[in-house]
Amino acid sequence: MTSQIRTRFAPSPTGFLHVGGIRTALFAYLVAKQANGSFILRIEDTDKNREVEGSADHIKECLKTLGIEWDEGLDAGGDFGPYIQSQRLEIYKGWAQKLIDAGRAYADPYAPEEVQAFREEAQTNKQAFLYRNHRPENPPVWDGTMPLRFKSDPKPYEWHDEVMGNLHSGPEVIDDFILIKSDGYPTYNFAHIVDDSEMQVSHVIRGQEFISSQPNYLNLYEALGLEHPVFATMPHILNEEGNKKLGKRDGAKDVLDYVRDGYLPETLLSFIATLGWNDGSEQEIFTKKELIAKFSLDRVQKSGARFDEKRLLWMNGQFIRRLSVEELEKHIEPFWPEAALSADEDYRRRVLVLVQERLKTFADLPVLSSYFFVEPEPDYSLIEGNKQLKKLSSAEIKNLLSNTLQTLETTEWNAQAIQVSLNKLLESTGQKPGILFSLIRIVTTWAPFSPQLNETLELLGQRKTLERLKQAIS
Repeated sequence: MTSQIRTRFAPSPTGFLHVGGIRTALFAYLVAKQANGSFILRIEDTDKNREVEGSADHIKECLKTLGIEWDEGLDAGGDFGPYIQSQRLEIYKGWAQKLIDAGRAYADPYAPEEVQAFREEAQTNKQAFLYRNHRPENPPVWDGTMPLRFKSDPKPYEWHDEVMGNLHSGPEVIDDFILIKSDGYPTYNFAHIVDDSEMQVSHVIRGQEFISSQPNYLNLYEALGLEHPVFATMPHILNEEGNKKLGKRDGAKDVLDYVRDGYLPETLLSFIATLGWNDGSEQEIFTKKELIAKFSLDRVQKSGARFDEKRLLWMNGQFIRRLSVEELEKHIEPFWPEAALSADEDYRRRVLVLVQERLKTFADLPVLSSYFFVEPEPDYSLIEGNKQLKKLSSAEIKNLLSNTLQTLETTEWNAQAIQVSLNKLLESTGQKPGILFSLIRIVTTWAPFSPQLNETLELLGQRKTLERLKQAIS
């Protein structure tokens, strides 16, 4: 084992990368960066039946987009390559031969149908199926055409997990698992242990689904004469209800889809980091620099972390408000409504500054800004669907708008003067802000929501504001 902290992210290229995979990568990255160690990206592509074309490139794009840079591995090089398992087959065969020579691996002569019959027999006898109970007495010489199995040594184990604490198991969970399949590719159970050893990985950080296999891994480490690394098991990310593991139907979508939908990479990084981790303070939002400084495995919770879409949305709004105008312009460019692209650049910037406070995602921009660039289509459902406005008669609405028109016609056109006039209207009409201001906002923007009313009207301009009031009255 090396004294340097070396962590790895080793995904399978079997589809898009969702938040669970990203969290594992992020935590491994933070552990390495905090200790000035190395973070490795390795691709585990030994299950060719499940491999999806383009997945490896997608994994790289996800990590790069979120700022999770790897020091070694795929495309970055390093002293322990190749970093794609399908290019390491001879390495696995060499380690397999060590086990064969030591009497700790054997060729599996059984056909799949025979193994299935063993399973059914155990089921009939209401026993757990253990392959080691059916070990062949005189297995053939392994020639690569049959699976190669590990000859286990059942025993109890105790081990420490940085997240889960002290764990233990009995000998009944140890079994003879496949090391190399009949197609020549190693299983994950074998390959990851070889790779981690050869790449001098100091910390193995992975999901909870692997914890039941840990005793078998420990058995194999012993057989290979290897010291095992530090283990840290991540609890599941749960759906919004918190009653099951997050799946595609619950929002476990492609991480890049969130970026396309208008979420900042910085938001996703902070949100994912705080799924099951906190620094013990009240702080909810972290920059990458802060995460590197504050992260620790002993603050990762043992129980599942609930995926909260509302919290993600809130957090994104917080990050958007932290951006300078220049930074915001870089991110927002693809989200402008078409009419805005031909508008005066200075005017467009003024609109952006105004709506920034109301943006939750960049995808909100068209709703919040279109009415500054084109005449909006009147949508009276916004009035009819308003709990307070729908109680007003047509005549009452007309009267309120007429008073507004009359007042704003003589108003000096700046935000402060507009607000003074709006306040006077409240006094003269005897209406509440929630009624009068909502009505004025709706008929001047025809949008479900908008920025501060006086600032919106100032930017729309007096002529356009009065025209829209007249149109609504008519």
